[in-house]
Amino acid sequence: MGGNMEFFDIILFAMLAVFLVYRLRGVLGKRTGHERQERHGADAFLSPDEQSDASADAGRGGADNIISLPDRSEDEEALEPETPLGAAFAQIRALDRSFDPDEFINGAQAAFEMILQAFTEGDGKTLNTLLSPEVYENFASAIRARELANNTQETTLAGIKSAEIIDAELEGRTAKVTVKIVSEQINATRDENGAVIDGDPNAVIEITDIWVFARDVKSSNPNWALLATGASN
Repeated sequence: MGGNMEFFDIILFAMLAVFLVYRLRGVLGKRTGHERQERHGADAFLSPDEQSDASADAGRGGADNIISLPDRSEDEEALEPETPLGAAFAQIRALDRSFDPDEFINGAQAAFEMILQAFTEGDGKTLNTLLSPEVYENFASAIRARELANNTQETTLAGIKSAEIIDAELEGRTAKVTVKIVSEQINATRDENGAVIDGDPNAVIEITDIWVFARDVKSSNPNWALLATGASN
């Protein structure tokens, strides 16, 4: 009789364990593969169409593209508000956990190159995806004036010497990050006959640009837009 009771107790405990496991799965849930993914780096400066193309390319990569994510604890320590810039980073990260200064710089450099090329080619569609409405109108006006004069712009980006974040702030729900980009370029403007009327097609010059990018950190749109531009030689 005692043996039967012990056997009954074992069965009862086993059933209880299965029930607890089932309940835990119900509470914690399972990953389905459709969870929202945070985007970093240059992706944050791409248009929706370019994001779709990038996602499709990544999907074709298969399992070989799976990599281990680094431990972010050291990165978070580096963003401690020991300086005014660090304090601004901390404020932005408090509302946007995906923000990373190093990845932001990579994205800003990619956007810099895309914007220069689009302006040179008069590609308003690309500019519209990367610029704030105010800056876009300034660029578009310059392109229209150039076209009316039958002039053409030649810009070659020889390389980016340096890029760094020099300022950041959070105004309400809008994050603003100021980037200093030092590049080497070849710039020339030609008239309708092909004669050079501005710049030198044979000279590489160093240009320092101060660009301000902004983003509504509460928006579902993860893209940063160019809010203001400035240059200093």
